[in-house]
Amino acid sequence: MTDVAAVVRGTIAPQLDRALAASRANPLPAAPSSLRAEPAHSAQLFGRLLDAAIEAAPAVAATPGTGVDTIPARPADAPSASRPAAADPAAATVVELLDAYRSGTTTPSAVLAALAPHWTSDDVWSDAVLRLVDGAEAAAAESTRRWADDEARPLEGIPFAVKDIIDVAGTIVTSGSLQTGDRVAPADATVVARLRAAGAIPVFTAATTEFACGGPHNARYGAVRNPWDPERWTGGSSTGSGSALAARIVPLALGSDTGGSIRVPSALCGTTGIKPTYGLVPRTGVASLSWTLDHVGPMARSAEDLALVLAVIAGSDGEDPTTFTAVPLIEAEPERVEGLRIGVPRGWFTERVDTAVLDAHAAATEQFRALGATLVPIEFDDLESIDAECWTVFYGELAANQEANAATADLFDAGTRARFDVSFLPTAADYLRALRRRPLVQAAMVARMDEAGVDVVLTPGIGATAPRLDDLTMSVDGERFNLHDVIPRNTRLFDYVGFPALMMPAGTAPDGLPVGVQLVARPWDDRLVLSAAAAFQRVTTHHRLVPPSSAVRGPTDQ
Repeated sequence: MTDVAAVVRGTIAPQLDRALAASRANPLPAAPSSLRAEPAHSAQLFGRLLDAAIEAAPAVAATPGTGVDTIPARPADAPSASRPAAADPAAATVVELLDAYRSGTTTPSAVLAALAPHWTSDDVWSDAVLRLVDGAEAAAAESTRRWADDEARPLEGIPFAVKDIIDVAGTIVTSGSLQTGDRVAPADATVVARLRAAGAIPVFTAATTEFACGGPHNARYGAVRNPWDPERWTGGSSTGSGSALAARIVPLALGSDTGGSIRVPSALCGTTGIKPTYGLVPRTGVASLSWTLDHVGPMARSAEDLALVLAVIAGSDGEDPTTFTAVPLIEAEPERVEGLRIGVPRGWFTERVDTAVLDAHAAATEQFRALGATLVPIEFDDLESIDAECWTVFYGELAANQEANAATADLFDAGTRARFDVSFLPTAADYLRALRRRPLVQAAMVARMDEAGVDVVLTPGIGATAPRLDDLTMSVDGERFNLHDVIPRNTRLFDYVGFPALMMPAGTAPDGLPVGVQLVARPWDDRLVLSAAAAFQRVTTHHRLVPPSSAVRGPTDQ
């Protein structure tokens, strides 16, 4: 087998060297320059855009999801489930399970009983499950009672998985690392607490790469195999969340995204996930990897599912200083796609991308045209140098977060150790230059979207299908690349700028593996990407395809 440590080091170090060289070659103007290039200018821009978004859509409370007694009615024109949730709960989406609970055709207790055996299975998807969360049966019984008594909350009885960097009270949460020992979370992370308050039930912690940045071969738990092909990886770092959703052993999962860690598994496993606007969802109780890049968000099977969940977990908790006290209304409105102006970029986003992914992107573009959207060419400037700054921010903050583990660095897995070893190379000036460029890039991207009159941008997803676990390579039209040279290319830019970005399935490649497309909007326009994705999924079945290794028996794409 390939020397994974050597491959990772041989890829990561040159990447950072190139990034630093590119950044240093283009210093920002010296004082007394009047550039709006302080980190606070990012917050100012986001505040202005938030005001505009709230003007366009009513604001909701700082802690939505708490104190809500009933679930929203399902739109009358929403499609029915491909098969009854009572007959096969593994095939059901969040929306479909809520429908089934409401109609009385099944109960949370019955769904839990049907899914639970899969969480201790020895099949491919067992890689996804780390630890069961205590109290699930009692919570399901309480949810069953609430449905019977007409006291259901917004997500009553929906089981969900929690990425192993997100705290679940009383549960061992390790960040996928030997460094943490058997650390027991002292309290729920805000996102978990809000989901519980809305009636959802945490059922297991899901695998992650170490500290959400390590390699596929985790030193503590091993690799997470892709249910579509056990010789392939799920993509990271929300490995277990992506695998569990694809295998249909849970309808909802929480993930985090620092360079693409929600969107990458979504693309490579054929599921749907959103990286929300930076500051929309609190990170309280979530292990930090790179605090100015970290986002927490939901992963599910449909955009309608994501909208229900995001509405519950969004808004300030008074603890995370990046969050705002009011946020725009979050919902999926498929009818909004008619007349929507969708930007279609080329250049950077279509380079180093396999033909199968480009074909899926082209087909999605035509589908949106058929739905009544207007397609508009758009390009963003200087993306290669912006990509370089993403690396500098990431490594600078990784070094600060992990330097106390230097004495025990031998406990890191190969991927984390390689990143840790190079993370001290950026100087203070390198890191601060990357931070100073951020508000300039954010403002320029918004301006370009404004000039083009674009509401959302549609890009190809990940540039190839899932990487091989034996050599960590991906094939782009027959040419093999290390996964680090392909996977984050179309995703990490949007962590750097903090714009909302959604990944959804858009078809399968000739090798039978799923490929995706990505929708991106201005900050706080999360509902636009959700609405566009929901419209696409109303008329396509890509999100209903299931891998051969899954809890669902038989096709669900009819």
